[in-house]
Amino acid sequence: MANTARPPAGLRADARRNYERLLAEARVSFAAHGTDASLEDVARRAGVGIGTLYRHFPNRQSLMSAVFEDAVGELLARSRELLSAPEPCAALVTWLREIVAHAGEYRGLARALMAVAHDDSSALGRCSGPIREAGGALLSRAQVAGAVREDVEIGDLLQLTHAIALAAEEDPGDAGLADRLLALTLRGLKA
Repeated sequence: MANTARPPAGLRADARRNYERLLAEARVSFAAHGTDASLEDVARRAGVGIGTLYRHFPNRQSLMSAVFEDAVGELLARSRELLSAPEPCAALVTWLREIVAHAGEYRGLARALMAVAHDDSSALGRCSGPIREAGGALLSRAQVAGAVREDVEIGDLLQLTHAIALAAEEDPGDAGLADRLLALTLRGLKA
């Protein structure tokens, strides 16, 4: 995954380097230890103090948001591509699978995304708004095509995908669990 998260404009060169090192270390730490990884360890590995981490990222959610910015961008771009797919329901299913895979990249991400699903006041919560909008367009297209029930809402569908990712995270020995649960869920969506 490419790193497209950008430091705030106007930072001195040393502050920009600190920002980038913190972000790189957070990616590694979150992938290895989950989203509840020690922020003190992230700062130490980046070669800065915890105060520097908090100057750039006032809380864990703002750091998580910066770390996941690339993946969110990829998911948004993918949703735009899928809007022109010939099968609206298959496009929605493909995108939901990618959401589950994204949420599964970092242990704890699914739980964090579920917690901020309707909280646009946090940095991580603000990431979910564009995802809801993108998914809503795919869902609407599948509903108009008559492939998905009209009473299905994107917020509920995203919560289900995060719950599936969380279930798969809790049972890492079952590689097919997420796909089976998603298939089961999708059967209930059919019009």
